[in-house]
Amino acid sequence: MKTMVSLDEAFRLMSGMCQEIGTENIDLMETLNRVLAHDILSAENIPPFDRSPFDGYAMRAADLASASADQPVTLRVIAEVPAGNIPKLAVNPGQATKIMTGAPIPHGADCVVKFEKVSVDDAWVIVSAPFQSGQNIIPTGEDIEKGEMIAQKGVMIDPALMGILASLGIADVSVYLRPNVAILSTGDEIVPIDADLPSGKARDSTAFALAGALRAIGAKPNYMGIVRDDAKAIGEAIEEGLRGADMMITTGGVSVGDYDLVKEALQRIGADILFWRIRIKPGAAVLVARKYGKMILGLSGSPGAAMISFQLLAAPYVRRIAGQDQWQNKEIDVTLSEWFKKPSPRKRLVRGRLLIEDGGAVMVVTEKQGNGVLSSFIGASLLGVIPEDSGPLPPGTRIKAYVTRGVL
Repeated sequence: MKTMVSLDEAFRLMSGMCQEIGTENIDLMETLNRVLAHDILSAENIPPFDRSPFDGYAMRAADLASASADQPVTLRVIAEVPAGNIPKLAVNPGQATKIMTGAPIPHGADCVVKFEKVSVDDAWVIVSAPFQSGQNIIPTGEDIEKGEMIAQKGVMIDPALMGILASLGIADVSVYLRPNVAILSTGDEIVPIDADLPSGKARDSTAFALAGALRAIGAKPNYMGIVRDDAKAIGEAIEEGLRGADMMITTGGVSVGDYDLVKEALQRIGADILFWRIRIKPGAAVLVARKYGKMILGLSGSPGAAMISFQLLAAPYVRRIAGQDQWQNKEIDVTLSEWFKKPSPRKRLVRGRLLIEDGGAVMVVTEKQGNGVLSSFIGASLLGVIPEDSGPLPPGTRIKAYVTRGVL
């Protein structure tokens, strides 16, 4: 077991043991925010034919070359093509076909003129300006060409991709399974959220914040409740949670006090402990182990610290076993909007919001950065990294930040 490892080493140890958890076929209507399990190539063109972008008349550009307000061109209307119908007549010299939005362009026509741009006289249409060949025609394959790569394995399915798959007639989609993550809270001081709050106790807020964070990245949280400060009971609960989960997260009991019993519990059940504690602040109290080939991540009982450790270590791991190609935390460079006055002998993670000012990324550090504080995560989109051995930092200082919400 390694102790007090760097964040980079903790990340490397965990990411090196990721295994995708399998796939399933689901109905297209249920695929939003699921992860695609295979590449998709288009088997056809979208649209599959040249079509009109609006209601108008399909004509030959050659017939309109000399058209002007003084010398308009008059063409005979030979047919009408509603959307969903196939043109039966070709457009020959001196002819035009009335056409509706989305209808196929008849053979022989190579431009479309809006209703508003023409005059109509019984079976004749009068045009007072020239048009170019191809003008106002949506060509075959404008959106998607046959053989084109639509989406690659590992992308998260969004509404646009759902629409494209529907256009291609793909009703069932192969996606990665959503990781099932068990959450276990430990500590005699923790009570259920619907219980009365005796003096000296706290409601189990951390588990619910973690459950939300897991859902946000495509996982299925399974809240197992609270277990008392007893190594045997904690070990038994971890064993139970692992039986039906792909990963286990515990909160509390991973520091150095007499009642921090998660490490002992893991040793009791024969788990392989990879490391204990990392060199960051907040969030140093982290314990990572494996059993049955499944990751066990022990987080601090302090909500703020637990959420930081989750974003840094658990979120990338969950995204990776869920098959996502973009699984690592996205990093950007930001400048501080105001003084950060605390010295940082250890690498420090601070919560903040992203602003774009004068074309640059600016981080506004939120108030209340303590280990036990959750409120500073509300609306926050970044974790700024204050380098180790830093003194107070003035406004405009450039730092690295991890993106924790979908702001980019």
